[in-house]
Amino acid sequence: MLRRLVAAILFAFATVPAAIAANPVRDVLWVALQGCVLAKKAAGRSFPCLSVDLGDGTRPGTAVLRAPGQPTHTVVMPTDSISGIEAPVLQGPRGVAYWRAALAARHFVSDALPGRLPVAAVGLEVNSVGGRSQDQLHIHLDCMHRSVMAALKAHGGAVGETWAPFPVPLAEARYVALRIPPDAVADFNPFAALARVPGWQGHLHDASFAAVEADPGDPQGGMILLAYREPEASAEYLMDHSCRMAKPGRHG
Repeated sequence: MLRRLVAAILFAFATVPAAIAANPVRDVLWVALQGCVLAKKAAGRSFPCLSVDLGDGTRPGTAVLRAPGQPTHTVVMPTDSISGIEAPVLQGPRGVAYWRAALAARHFVSDALPGRLPVAAVGLEVNSVGGRSQDQLHIHLDCMHRSVMAALKAHGGAVGETWAPFPVPLAEARYVALRIPPDAVADFNPFAALARVPGWQGHLHDASFAAVEADPGDPQGGMILLAYREPEASAEYLMDHSCRMAKPGRHG
């Protein structure tokens, strides 16, 4: 009975457009997460999640969930109640911990496309308050659009270690960009980095970001963080949940 209930909750979550806050029930994901945590505590299983880490005294708990009906689209969540990108707690060590958990979970996307998508090409993304459907922090993991990867290949060399406008629009939006050096990736906090964009501190509720490793031909390496602000900001539009970039002969 519990399994049917959780499956129904997950189906409801799947039917909500991830980038548009159109569903008044914004705690569906939180309820589904509780099912995962309960299963882990009671039986040592992560179902219906892919993975559950209950954490310990030094590491907060996290869970990984596949979006139903989408073979690659995956989300990483805290097991604690944290609303989203605007939560002050993310400015500290927890922001780093959830970033690390998301990096470690990228293999769930690449594993679904064996031999066709390297882990380095998996993107991370968090929506704004107005651009999300759920009020539990969830970091989206999936393929990036080919056009975005092409733009990073062409213009990534212009991205430095301080925030600056990205040279070209992405998905019709003007982004600012920041390079995370290779030796800084593991300890990086994207939420704290957003607060350092001039004029953004205290206004992160309408910010959204995406991150992906720099193009293999970029000698500076590391990762590129892209962000913008507007009332319904959703950098998820930079993602392609159909993963056409990993399908030979397909374009877009």
